[in-house]
Amino acid sequence: MSGSPAPSPASPLANPAEARDPDYFPGLSAAIPLGIQHVLAMFVSNLTPPIIVAGAAGFGYGSADPSQLIYMIQMSMLFAGIATLLQTVGAGPVGARLPLVQGTSFAYVPVMIPIVAGKGVGAMAALTTAALIGGLFHAVLSRFVGRIRFALPPLITGLVVLMIGLSLMRIGVQYAAGGVPAIGTPAFGAGQSWLLAGVVVVATLGLKFFARGIWSTASVLLGLLAGYGAALAMGRISFDAVGTSPWVMVPTPFHFGFALSASAIAGFVLTGFVSSIESIGDVEAICEGTARRKASDGELQGAVAADGVGTALAAVFGAMPNTTFSQNVGLIAITGMMSRHVVTLGALFLVLCGLLPKIGAVVTTIPIEVLGGGVIVMFGMVASAALSMLSAVEWNQRNMLVFGVSLSLALGLSLEPEALSHLPETARILLGSGVLPAAFLAIVLNLLLPQGAAGAEIAAAPAILAEGH
Repeated sequence: MSGSPAPSPASPLANPAEARDPDYFPGLSAAIPLGIQHVLAMFVSNLTPPIIVAGAAGFGYGSADPSQLIYMIQMSMLFAGIATLLQTVGAGPVGARLPLVQGTSFAYVPVMIPIVAGKGVGAMAALTTAALIGGLFHAVLSRFVGRIRFALPPLITGLVVLMIGLSLMRIGVQYAAGGVPAIGTPAFGAGQSWLLAGVVVVATLGLKFFARGIWSTASVLLGLLAGYGAALAMGRISFDAVGTSPWVMVPTPFHFGFALSASAIAGFVLTGFVSSIESIGDVEAICEGTARRKASDGELQGAVAADGVGTALAAVFGAMPNTTFSQNVGLIAITGMMSRHVVTLGALFLVLCGLLPKIGAVVTTIPIEVLGGGVIVMFGMVASAALSMLSAVEWNQRNMLVFGVSLSLALGLSLEPEALSHLPETARILLGSGVLPAAFLAIVLNLLLPQGAAGAEIAAAPAILAEGH
């Protein structure tokens, strides 16, 4: 590693060519704040999936014993750090050796919720076992990335990311309105609830567009702090869980037990394929956008393998599945610093946080409405990122049909799950997620339908309809 100094993150880079090298090290004075900035950019998104899953199961916010939620939060930080180290440092064929930040994946949330919904902590055994098996499958899938790359154009990847955002938006509104599982909060939809969520949204947008540097990059985290301050002034914060939690937490293997569920395993295996689509897009974005070169098959295979191994390892200790974080790819584009060693320092900080349960206990004191304001922004940005990806698509009639039919069926099934009530449990979980049917229907249609014009009659249909009005 080079020890040459570099300017501060807020100033232009002295040597952009060096900064585009993943093996470049800018020196500790620049690397430490840049590494912490990566952690701040992903921190809230990393903790949100376990909070959502615990809430769906019934042991989340407001439960009599928050210890299991605190454990899940800690493991999310710890194994996000470990999975990130797999990406930046690598281990044999595992890891892209690129500045990729790993964290708990939103892609799996639509599949995880029906697995645990209302079933308590006991359902977590089936979930984490399925995540372990799905992670191993994901790692094996990495060896075939080069062969399936052709089947994943922006039309497919953009649709998948869009469905992830759309499938989660209802959760954001429920949280912002103070709904279940927020026990002891005002009535669902009360003005006080929306006030707290509104403080978060307004503060986040204000900092993002009117502040600079780390104040802008960490706008979601700082927006949550603003909402937290408002909740504290309103007497909505209790620190009882912080006082009773230990200082150090050691992860325990199979913390939630081991249980096989065919529907859960099928969901995780198939979602692992969807998650690999996200990771491929992130690697290509970081290589083309910052390094100004195409990603190699080795980098793509290593990145997807790290996803799978990181997910399997996290599952053994009761944590959520991992994937690459797109917001950190965007952060690299902003700073121009592609050093993997910078991200390694951030990963070590995450590992340290994961071993200190006082941090997780503080997170559980955040009112559900405050978290709701944050996730409304995050889920909206997921959908916006998808639209950016879809802007690269040539919107001819064929692609419009592939996209439209896939989105219509997948979104409709997720909005009306009772339409699947007579199907077996496995089919209900897979088809009701929204993400999986959208991905696989779009891939099949894209491979089967001929390229080129979709037919004069179809192409002329919009004009005919317009004339009729």
